[in-house]
Amino acid sequence: MLAQPADPVAPFFDMVGLAASGDPVMLRNLAATLGAFSVRILVAALILAGTLWAANRLGRLAEAGLERVQRQQHPADKALGSFVSALVKYVIVAIGLIAVLQQLGVQATSVIAVLGAASLAIGLALQGTLSNVAAGVMLLLQRPYRVGDKVELNGRQGVVQAMDLFNTRLLDYDGLTLFLPNGKVFGDMIVNITRAGRRRIELAFNVDYEDDLDLALATLLEVANSDRRVLSEPKPWVKVTALLDSSVSVTLRCWAAPGDWMDTRFDLLKAGKERLEAQGLSFPYPHQVAMERNSGRPASAELKAKVRDRASAP
Repeated sequence: MLAQPADPVAPFFDMVGLAASGDPVMLRNLAATLGAFSVRILVAALILAGTLWAANRLGRLAEAGLERVQRQQHPADKALGSFVSALVKYVIVAIGLIAVLQQLGVQATSVIAVLGAASLAIGLALQGTLSNVAAGVMLLLQRPYRVGDKVELNGRQGVVQAMDLFNTRLLDYDGLTLFLPNGKVFGDMIVNITRAGRRRIELAFNVDYEDDLDLALATLLEVANSDRRVLSEPKPWVKVTALLDSSVSVTLRCWAAPGDWMDTRFDLLKAGKERLEAQGLSFPYPHQVAMERNSGRPASAELKAKVRDRASAP
């Protein structure tokens, strides 16, 4: 009995040609080759099917396990779970495909070399995109913000609507939807307004030098304490903060929840002005002195003459 070829795939087409000529030896070799190759195809198909099943199964298990761990600390993050699930699936599928190709007679080292060269070429062509992907991975792992958080990214404030490996979608206060590349977001300062659970309000009121400052302080403190949206801790703070040219600056500082911050700030500004005026306190207006220069006399002499004329007028 003839020995089975070491690699039945390479001389396959030569055997087909000789077998077609009616050579009985080649016919037996072709049958043996087809039998061996059929076994390899069957094993490769089983490996591929098992790989796809394992990838889906392990991907769901990884996502479920991550969500279970997250729920112990904070609400589950679907974006991070989906990313981990997809990563597990891709890794398992890649390993399975290499095993399938090796079963079919393709050397794994050659496949890895080709994939490495292709990855290098793709990486050079997509540097900006890959930097966004890398930043997206870091954002998903570190979680400086989550969907629904009020944040400031790249100098723009808004609510995070969604995030993936490439972009963060932000709805700003003008109703505009912003798509911010993760690379720029991760490389700049990230301000999470929601995370702290409170936000400070600071308002300055300028009253006249002749007004009662203690009354102004007490009035503004009462305005802050009477608003239910103002947090009791930290307590509202009211102090004289500056002596200006024509007025005294009285500053009110208090805290509110991030969701109430904007409305509370504007309402306190209106209520503070109205209550100060109701107490008889005034808000000085800036004054300007206009002087005319006459070419015949110096400005100081002209001003003295005008003052003298006004004093002598009946």
